[in-house]
Amino acid sequence: MEHRPFGPLPSDVAVIGQGTWYIDDAHRPTAVDALRRGLDRGMTHIDTAEMYGDAEIVVGEAISDRREEVFLVSKVLPSNASRDGVIAACERSLRRLRTDRLDSYLLHWRGSHPLEETFAGFERLREQGKIRSWGVSNFDDADLDEAWGAGGEGRLACNQVLYHLGERAIEHAVLPWCAEHGVAVVAYSPFGHGDFPGPQTPGGRVLAEIAAAHGATPRQVALRFLVRHPSVFAIPKASRSGHADENAGAGTFDLTEAELGRIDAAFPRGPRPRRLPML
Repeated sequence: MEHRPFGPLPSDVAVIGQGTWYIDDAHRPTAVDALRRGLDRGMTHIDTAEMYGDAEIVVGEAISDRREEVFLVSKVLPSNASRDGVIAACERSLRRLRTDRLDSYLLHWRGSHPLEETFAGFERLREQGKIRSWGVSNFDDADLDEAWGAGGEGRLACNQVLYHLGERAIEHAVLPWCAEHGVAVVAYSPFGHGDFPGPQTPGGRVLAEIAAAHGATPRQVALRFLVRHPSVFAIPKASRSGHADENAGAGTFDLTEAELGRIDAAFPRGPRPRRLPML
C-alpha cells in the first residue's frame, strides 16, 4: 500500500484509506470484519465523524486491539465548534472510539463559530495530547485562505472534500491551493454517492477497458485516477471484507499517461462551480 506524508505530519499515511459514513447501517460484525480486513490490507487510514451515528462505535470495536496500526481521524460538527465545544466533542468521540487520541481532528464544514475559536480549541487538544493534528472539511480556496490566517502557517493538516470522477470541482482551485501550501487533500465519496458509472455508459466502458489491461476492476481504476496527484488521499467505504479487498487493490498498479488522458477525456472536470459541491 502506497503511503505519503499527511500535511505537516512527518509520518506517512496510507493513500487509500477507509471511510465510515453509513457503515453503522450494515450488520455490525460484518462491518467490523470489513474494517479489520482493510487494516490487514494496509488501509490503516480510517476516517469517521461524530455526525455518522454509531460509526465511531463500530470503528472503536474494529481497532480495539490494533490502535497503534491506525491513523485515526474524526470530525466535529460546526454546531459544536466553539472553543470549549470542540474539546467536549472530541472527548465524546474518544470515548466512543475507545482511544486516548486522534491522529487528526477536522471541522466538518463551516458554521457560525469563528474559525479562531475552533482552532484555539484544536490547539488546546493538541497540547493535551488528545489530537496530533487538525484540519478542515468542505473548504473552498477562499475558506482555506481564511483558515490559514486564523490557524497559523503550517498548522492545517488537510482539507477533506467531495471528489470523484463525476465531480472534479476541486481541481480548479482547491487542489492547487493545497499543493502550494503543503496541505493534504482527502477525497470522500470517491465512487460518487450511488452513481458510479455503469458498464454500458461511455465512461464506464473506458474504465472497464483500462481495468482489463491491468487485471483490475473499474472502481480500482477510478481510485487510482483520483490519487494520481501526490497530495491526494481517498477514503472509500467498505461494509464487507470483499469490498475492502477491492479497494486495497487500487494501490497495486499504476496508470499510464495515455490511460490518464483517456479517463480525463471521458470524465471532464467541467467549469468551476460558484460553490464547492459537498454532501
